[in-house]
Amino acid sequence: MTDRTPQPDRPRLFSRSSWPEARHLADVLRTETVGGALLLVGAVLALIWANSPWVDSYTRLGHWVPWPGGTRWHLDLDLASWAADGLLAIFFFVVGLELKREFVAGELRHPRRAALPVVAALGGMLLPALIYAAVVLTTGGQGLRGWAIPTATDIAFALAVLAVVNSHLPQGLRAFLLTLAVVDDLFAITIIAVFYTANFDPVPLLAALAPIGLFALLVQRGRTRWWVLIPLATAAWALVHASGVHATVAGVLLGFTVPVLAGRQRAGTAPTGSGGAGGLAAHLEHRWRPVSAGFAVPIFALFAAGVRLRGTDLGALVTDPVVIAIAAGLVFGKSIGIFGSTFLLARFTRAELDEDISWADLLGIALLAGVGFTVALLIGDLAFGAGSTADDRVKAAVLVGSMISAGLAAPVLIRRNAVYRRVAQRERLDADGDGVPDIYQRGGDS
Repeated sequence: MTDRTPQPDRPRLFSRSSWPEARHLADVLRTETVGGALLLVGAVLALIWANSPWVDSYTRLGHWVPWPGGTRWHLDLDLASWAADGLLAIFFFVVGLELKREFVAGELRHPRRAALPVVAALGGMLLPALIYAAVVLTTGGQGLRGWAIPTATDIAFALAVLAVVNSHLPQGLRAFLLTLAVVDDLFAITIIAVFYTANFDPVPLLAALAPIGLFALLVQRGRTRWWVLIPLATAAWALVHASGVHATVAGVLLGFTVPVLAGRQRAGTAPTGSGGAGGLAAHLEHRWRPVSAGFAVPIFALFAAGVRLRGTDLGALVTDPVVIAIAAGLVFGKSIGIFGSTFLLARFTRAELDEDISWADLLGIALLAGVGFTVALLIGDLAFGAGSTADDRVKAAVLVGSMISAGLAAPVLIRRNAVYRRVAQRERLDADGDGVPDIYQRGGDS
């Protein structure tokens, strides 16, 4: 039998977080579970509406332009575009807050502990992109612009699925999925800014530095009056949008300006665990995460997930290279990329899994990371254009790939959860530590 006794001088790939970090993680999981459920409701409603006799009303609603006179400021957007460009900026603002918290007071402030989610996220993005490119190039090369679609993990859906199947899984796994998704979002934001920026105009982008700078000055001084911050954030969003850079990037930049640590900690006290619990970032995240998870993302799903299947040649759909490339990237690219990169990191750095976690646990999380929705659909719109010929195919592929990934991950995680539940039950029965379950010492009393 292989001795799995942990070596004290070896770094742990999944180590237990501090209590404040665990408490923050639990709060996020509870919120994202509700948000994931609302996101699912929005997606299902969109599918039903788009395939009902009232599909014309769904199309008209998405194409309605509430401000037709906003051409000069690039704001003559229809409702679907407002959902993607405007409401998702709130989502990315919360992502920016979470990213900064992780780098300043969370798991990612330690280079050694940050290495795992960063390497896993990179592997989970590079391999899906390579699989997509390989499939598309071997079938003629049409649709190569969508290479980044299967690279993004949807944090709300993934955490919602994990919350449903989990009751006893190690906290380190949940922390890993959250941190992985946060790093994944950072890379996705970078991809959007670099590869999907059209008609770039540097003047509005430079002008956006003024409201962003004022926003940063106010939040650094602890000024959080909404009637000042919201107009500044709106101005920054409008200028970034006018520059040609996707406007959601403004949300991330604004999130990065918010201080994480409380004043005493910024003055020199080193953070412990999730030391930012008393900082302004935690305060704004507490206020805006429900808006993001409960309103912005579900409304985006309502407009983005309306795949028309009535009258569609399903045979042609499932053999379409773009559909195959996206689904294969999410299902195989994500799981193999995350699991494989983590294995290689352990193999070549002498790092080990924590004694409470097995590679089977990691496999379940790697499969679950193939659930892509919000950012994947956004990149699909940027790559091919909303309402284009490829639009429905992209949406169908993202939905199918995500469902397959969730379907593969669920039985693995359920089985592992049962294992840990049995271990917990044995530990409770043997509370006195003598190796004999207490139920037998009590003569079988229940």
